[in-house]
Amino acid sequence: MRRAVAAGVCAAALASALAAAPAQAQPARDKGLPGAGWRLKDTGTDARFRGLAAVSRTTAWVAGSKGTVLRTHDGGRRWRDVSPPGAEGLEFRDVEAFDARRAVVLAIGEGEASRVFRTDDAGATWTESFRNTDPRAFYDCLTFFDARNGIALGDPVDGKYRVLSTGDGGRSWRVLPSDGMPAAQPGEAAFAAGGQCLVSAGRRDAWFATGGAATARVFHSADRGRTWTVADAPLPAGDPARGVFALAFRDTRTGLAVGGDYRAGQPSPKAAAVTRDGGAVWTEAAEPPPAYRSGVTWLPHSRRAALAVGPTGTDVTSDGGRTWRTVDQGSYDTVDCAADLGCWAAGERGRVARLEPAGG
Repeated sequence: MRRAVAAGVCAAALASALAAAPAQAQPARDKGLPGAGWRLKDTGTDARFRGLAAVSRTTAWVAGSKGTVLRTHDGGRRWRDVSPPGAEGLEFRDVEAFDARRAVVLAIGEGEASRVFRTDDAGATWTESFRNTDPRAFYDCLTFFDARNGIALGDPVDGKYRVLSTGDGGRSWRVLPSDGMPAAQPGEAAFAAGGQCLVSAGRRDAWFATGGAATARVFHSADRGRTWTVADAPLPAGDPARGVFALAFRDTRTGLAVGGDYRAGQPSPKAAAVTRDGGAVWTEAAEPPPAYRSGVTWLPHSRRAALAVGPTGTDVTSDGGRTWRTVDQGSYDTVDCAADLGCWAAGERGRVARLEPAGG
């Protein structure tokens, strides 16, 4: 109990420091914010990292282009290349880590380009546990409810989204029946932009986000992906480049959605929304981020503070998603926080950063 209270106090202090900091004017510097801010870590690569798993302040995994998977165990001072052998032609977009040694990564693409790999020895060896053989299928994201049970999301096939399920920690996968899946809209799909188009909370609840159609939507399952309901989201839609790109749920009731139009220079009004009822109803933010955002995460042990990231900056909310404020202008695609307040962000040209206090 004492640890939980202390962690909650630290989260609140960190959120306050971020919210009080002035927006950063020089995107390339990323030297951090007064009180707290992103500190860039040299990864030694130019891969674009859209997959990120924060294990702790010291340990994180990133996955990205050119089949690249990196891991750090010392807070980002050194990164070990633990890419699966022969994966150079693959595009990794999601990584889910159970701890410092066990992780699952997802490669996206049509047909056999969509694959899943698992490691149990910190990336020293990998096992390919799934390879898509349906040329119509394209997998986007994955999530785990616990160390054994997880699902992966694929774009619509025959008018319905496809869901994979595992009950052994990602060592094997099976396609779930589509009977309980609502029909997709014409042109609708999920965005494999930052590993957060499919998320989970608790032991059985999952949500996935969509775009590219007339209406942006969020699907919800309360039975680990077997049946789904769907609700409209008030984010930009009506174009293949617009929709909900990332979700984050603090618990099974309270969630955040961010997105917009991913094309550079295009306006993204209403780029964020919040739900208080498990995704049945979404309400647009009163003051959303000023542009497209592709990643979002709650600060651990906080009921009101969260971070959102995108190519043009980082935003913070301290009121549960009602209002957002830009606190950094560096480019990131995805963001994730661990229970010990170890928050990480990753993006283009090998960019990985950790959220640190002044002098950290």
